[in-house]
Amino acid sequence: MESNRRSSPAGMEVPVAGGGNVVKWLDISVPPPSSSTEDNGCVLLPSSEKDYASSCVLGEPPISFVWRINKTSSNVLELLQLSAKSGFPLTGLRFVFAHTLSPFAFLFADEGSDSDSARLSFFLYALTPSGVVYILKLENTSAYKSGSVFPLDHLIHLDVRPYLNETHVTSAAASPGFLFLGRSDGCVSCFQPVVSPQKPSGFHQELRDDTGLGRLWGFVRGTVVADVQDLFISEVYGRNLMCVLHADGALRVWDILTCSRVLCQSIAAKNVEGVMCLRLWLGKADYDSGIIPLAVLYRNTMGVSVDVITVYGLHFSSGEGIALSLDSGLQNISLEGGELRDVRFTSDKIWTLKADELTSHMLCQKSSTMEARSYTLQEEYISEQLFLSAGSSSHDLLLTSHSLFSSAKDQIIGFISSIFLRRLLCPGVFHNVALRLTLRDHNKHWTDSEFQSLSLDELKSEILLLVEQEVTGETSISVFHWWENFCSCYLDHWCKNNEPCTLVVQADVIGLVRNSSVSLFFRLENVEHSLGGSSSEHSNLTSLGLGMSISEHEILSEVLRCTSKINKQWGAAPYAMYYESVTGRPVISSEEIVPRLVNILESGYAMSIGQRTWSDLGADGAWDKELEAHKNLRTFSIEMLLSLSALCQRAGSWEKVFTIMEQYLQYLVPKKAMHNNDGETLSDICSSILVQATSQFAKVMFESAFDIFLLVSYLLNISGQVNMSQQDICKLRLELLPMIQDIVSEWLIILFFVTTPAQLTSMEDFSFKLSSLQIDSSIDKRSWNTMLGKCGFSLAYILLFSDRSCIVDSRFNLRYLPSSQIITSLVQNFISWIRYSKTGEDASSLLRRSTELTLRLIRNGQADAVERILLVVEASLRGEKTFGHAQDTNGDWCLLQHLRGCCLLDHVQRGSCGIIRERKISDAIRCFFRASSGKGSWKALHSLAKQAGFSHSTIGASISDGEKSCATWKLHYYEWAMQIFERYNISEGACQFAYAALEQVDEAIHFMESSENVHPPVTATYCRGRLWANVFKFTLDLNLWNDAYCAIISNPDEEIKRICLRRFIIVLFECGKTKLLSDGHLPFIGLSEKITQELFWKAGRSEIMIKPNPYKLLYAYEMRRHNWRMAASYVYQFSARLKSEAASTDYKHKSLVLQERLNGLSAAINALSLVHPGYAWIDPLPEESMHYPAKKAKRVEEQQLRSNDQPKGDQSCIDIEKIQNEFVFTTAEYLLSLENFEWTYSGLEKPPPDLVDLLIQADLYDMAFTVVLKFWRGSALKRELEKIFENMAIRCCPANGTLWSSNDLRPNLVLTSTEDEVTHSPDRSPAVQSSKLAGDWEILEVYLKRYKDIHARLPVTVASTLLQADSCIELPLWLVHMFKDGQKEKALGMGGQEASPASLFQLYVDYGRLTEATNLVLEYMESFASSKPAEVLKRKKISGVWFPYTTVERLWWALEKTMNSGRMLEQCQKLKGQLQQALLNHLKLLKVDSDDAVSSATG
Repeated sequence: MESNRRSSPAGMEVPVAGGGNVVKWLDISVPPPSSSTEDNGCVLLPSSEKDYASSCVLGEPPISFVWRINKTSSNVLELLQLSAKSGFPLTGLRFVFAHTLSPFAFLFADEGSDSDSARLSFFLYALTPSGVVYILKLENTSAYKSGSVFPLDHLIHLDVRPYLNETHVTSAAASPGFLFLGRSDGCVSCFQPVVSPQKPSGFHQELRDDTGLGRLWGFVRGTVVADVQDLFISEVYGRNLMCVLHADGALRVWDILTCSRVLCQSIAAKNVEGVMCLRLWLGKADYDSGIIPLAVLYRNTMGVSVDVITVYGLHFSSGEGIALSLDSGLQNISLEGGELRDVRFTSDKIWTLKADELTSHMLCQKSSTMEARSYTLQEEYISEQLFLSAGSSSHDLLLTSHSLFSSAKDQIIGFISSIFLRRLLCPGVFHNVALRLTLRDHNKHWTDSEFQSLSLDELKSEILLLVEQEVTGETSISVFHWWENFCSCYLDHWCKNNEPCTLVVQADVIGLVRNSSVSLFFRLENVEHSLGGSSSEHSNLTSLGLGMSISEHEILSEVLRCTSKINKQWGAAPYAMYYESVTGRPVISSEEIVPRLVNILESGYAMSIGQRTWSDLGADGAWDKELEAHKNLRTFSIEMLLSLSALCQRAGSWEKVFTIMEQYLQYLVPKKAMHNNDGETLSDICSSILVQATSQFAKVMFESAFDIFLLVSYLLNISGQVNMSQQDICKLRLELLPMIQDIVSEWLIILFFVTTPAQLTSMEDFSFKLSSLQIDSSIDKRSWNTMLGKCGFSLAYILLFSDRSCIVDSRFNLRYLPSSQIITSLVQNFISWIRYSKTGEDASSLLRRSTELTLRLIRNGQADAVERILLVVEASLRGEKTFGHAQDTNGDWCLLQHLRGCCLLDHVQRGSCGIIRERKISDAIRCFFRASSGKGSWKALHSLAKQAGFSHSTIGASISDGEKSCATWKLHYYEWAMQIFERYNISEGACQFAYAALEQVDEAIHFMESSENVHPPVTATYCRGRLWANVFKFTLDLNLWNDAYCAIISNPDEEIKRICLRRFIIVLFECGKTKLLSDGHLPFIGLSEKITQELFWKAGRSEIMIKPNPYKLLYAYEMRRHNWRMAASYVYQFSARLKSEAASTDYKHKSLVLQERLNGLSAAINALSLVHPGYAWIDPLPEESMHYPAKKAKRVEEQQLRSNDQPKGDQSCIDIEKIQNEFVFTTAEYLLSLENFEWTYSGLEKPPPDLVDLLIQADLYDMAFTVVLKFWRGSALKRELEKIFENMAIRCCPANGTLWSSNDLRPNLVLTSTEDEVTHSPDRSPAVQSSKLAGDWEILEVYLKRYKDIHARLPVTVASTLLQADSCIELPLWLVHMFKDGQKEKALGMGGQEASPASLFQLYVDYGRLTEATNLVLEYMESFASSKPAEVLKRKKISGVWFPYTTVERLWWALEKTMNSGRMLEQCQKLKGQLQQALLNHLKLLKVDSDDAVSSATG
């Protein structure tokens, strides 16, 4: 494990304009000269291949101007204005020239402009390599628009090439109104480019000391003035002095006003070859000492060596002129490491900027010490935050995470990703350009504008999605390595896009200009310096002013050395893990993480993860690493045990150690600063500096306090090994440990405020929040409102901008950029304000102050942040020994619970789902109940009424009524909570608070009734009824049907109960749960009549075909109650409405409607069948029940007109017979509709004449016979049956055409789907016709056999019809058998019933079927003659035999007639002969039988 203790920096870099998205650039094109040629050989300034940046300070109050020329776009000059009053976003001018620029620019104020810095105008010089000088007169930035062209009347071009005498420009400098060009011949050309914008000047002067004979003498002696290496202008006594550094080391100083040389001296390195003087810098003149500090950069060109800056003292004195003298080098500054970027002087220091370091040295004439002070640059801070530095290894984070979590791979992966993501997007680390380029390396391509438009949540989602896509191993180690590579890539891009360019000095304030940001530096105060230093520096603790003796300081130093050892063992992992566990994903409780970390300190990392981590080293390497880890653990344990034992011996007892630690902890407590609030308001830029500086300060203090926390927890674990008594353990556990936890929590909350980005809240969500929680929105929102949801905008800005003067007093002059001392004071005041409020007049508790601050965040929609802060505070309270006291006295604990509940509700509303949603709802309910139960909650929450969404009670008593109004207060609070949950559609929470409010009603109303000053606006019954109605509503929303029913029957208000019952029925219908009404599961005690009324009301106002149907439900409900007649009445009304609305409503499936009518009629019949026949009737239907309440007025009017036209007779009761008749008609209509026949029952008691014909035509024989048998009796029944069978017989005939007596109402179906639908089509093929005819014969046979017992003549009718249709038709055998079977006794001849052989014989004769007739009579005569002996006696009785002799005679004459006609002569003769012979034999037999009969009678 690597050491993590920070070196002791003198100060830290504080970004002023960072993140890459706080500068708005305006692009302005600069027109080139009318005639210009590009000649790159004229001006050869040094550093032409590098980025160039510089700065100056102008105006009062001062404004710093920073300009830069980037090597990648050398024709663009960027100019940024920076002052203490600058707001966000900063506005910069980007001048785009036609030609490349030399690395030089100069800006000065117009002397004729207004002295007010807000209205200053400026002149800007720019120089091209071709020797063209651009002079631009600039107004304030608001005068320009991006994409515009710079106005020509404010632009001057000056070509200096004619004045250079064919030499090259090697250096350039300028002063207000003048431009100086150092040349390769050692001369300096002085120009006055402009006197006024309209009048360019041609003034030109050369500064040289080899004019005339002196120049000639120099050639003779061989001494020529060397090239000008650098120029620098300094002001002394109001006169500008030009310092010229030549390549040979000569330093000449010229008085610009008189163009005279005042100093010439060589400063070249003596006795050293190859050392050149490269650069020259001068500080401001110190009139007290008469010295101007002067620095020269030396470089050895002969070999590799370190550059050196030598600081000289340039003495000046005034008289008739200015006398100068140069001291020898006073101090040398070695420049080891990176490349030198800039050098600046302040009043007492010289500052050197390198690519990776900023260092300050005290000037020798100001201090006797020459110690260099180094300042921490942002690169180091970012690398430490992303676990990329040597002292902050990400390897420790991986090992600690795996050792901390025993299992749950997903937890470890999410925890690691959350830590890296939080630190990556933290203000001060996040840079949008660097992150966009890093994501581009991972194939995520956005334009700059698209990337800047992403909110914080969207950016997090994109990065986490990238992790899921690119991590293939799906292990925590692979995720860790992905983040390690991602952060390394990000840091590389950050460094490339934020290289240090130059320093800016405003008074004694030092700033750093980077490629895309500006920073200030502030010096660390004694507390932070001592806490942040290494263990060797703990001797500086005496400067903290702890009031300790030397021995006590030594003991404290030993304590801090122990914390350093723990820190070396750990690295930076514990800080990040503890912070994440408290403020991030709830993976592990904050109470558990420190004990687990201490256990790891004792037992070491889990070796399973260690072996996997070191597996890339091979088996031997992994084994060595494991041995090294064991060795480090043993070494640490032994050193800690020895150090702690020595500490106790040195102090004499552990009690003494604890006392010193307690004094030290008092110094770690955030200090309360007293100040007068009469200062200026903080500007945006000062606020940014303050927030960044506070985050760095709070980070150091949090880590220092957490180190003590770990040490104390470690002491408790090994208390037995260091001879700690039980009293010492109790003191450590009960006094010191809670104190440390409080301090850690306080710094953690401060750190959370200044590092957590503010959450973006949409206008819709914010408006909803205001309307639902009644949050005041009157805060002045400025330009920072657009920064919400961005990574560089933390919660601290919301606190600052809500009260910008809260931390400023009259000591601060904020017209200037803040110095290190002011920044430190502002940080202390800000921390004091966060912790102790604005005035600091009382030591506000952490709980009270946290609730005050969270209210400010709630107003701005930062619910997530508020929830995390309140969790930290609540955890801190659980660790306090005074927790119970704090809860019971002042109500602060109730405020915390109330606000946390509001935040949880907001989180649920914004899209939580699943288990997380359920957990947050439960937590919110618990929080609100806790808020109402604590003592002092009334007054505490009453004070936050308008701010936290809690309105004053409209029915409760005033606060002065004291504890007596507790129930009234709770009633109002529970009602408020119920309404809040209802607005968020969280019925489970609203229901619980409705129940809770019900418990308080009686006591609250009783109190108000008994109070003289309070009059209850409502009765207890109404109040309970309203609350029970809410319970009913919420339980209904949750589908808790039993609870909803209980709420209905518990409601004391009858009107509200009826409304709830109606709603209950409606919801049951909507949810398809109507079975609950009829299955007896709910008893509905005392509500039966209301149930039926509400159901009937529902039925009358619903669509008749609605499912489930109210009428059917009424039927089932009454049937279960054994109320048969009412059940029949309701279901009959259902059928009646269907019948009445069928004509007025276009139903796509009429058959479905008819089927429903049938079901209804059948149900009514069944119900009435259960009643005694004497009571099997129902009341006549009311007129309004016959009509559906149509939605269109026109339909209602038509129905009314139709009803008015119909005569209104006396309405009689509807008995079961009427319903049965209607059932038959409806069945017929239903079956006809299935066969596409149009027929509608009109309500007549008898069927219309065409009904039976239609049924037969539709092949609905059963229905036709049912109708006939139902409505006809006697001869009428026989006539109808004969008609039916006549039609059926006709359909069996193969002849074309029909014999229908009525009109054929069957529709002409052109397109049909089945062959059955075209039975009577004349186009039918023979095969199909034969098949159909066979079916018709079978149908005729079946029905004839079924109904011939009812009417015996039906076979005669059928045979007659068939023979009438076709006299040649062959009667089917089964039909002939029906005639023969109709004979009672064959021995009696051809007599019998109506369908007898004689009837068949007569039919044969009537229709000319002579052969069949002859054969039939012969058959029966032969049968008569061949009777059995047993039948002879019967035959010989009187009237014992009968033959149709008349018909036989008709047959005889028919045969003769046929023979006479010449047709069938031979056949007829044969038949006649047979008939004659049979008759003769028959008559003889009859004669014998007659004689026997007479003899028998007489004898």
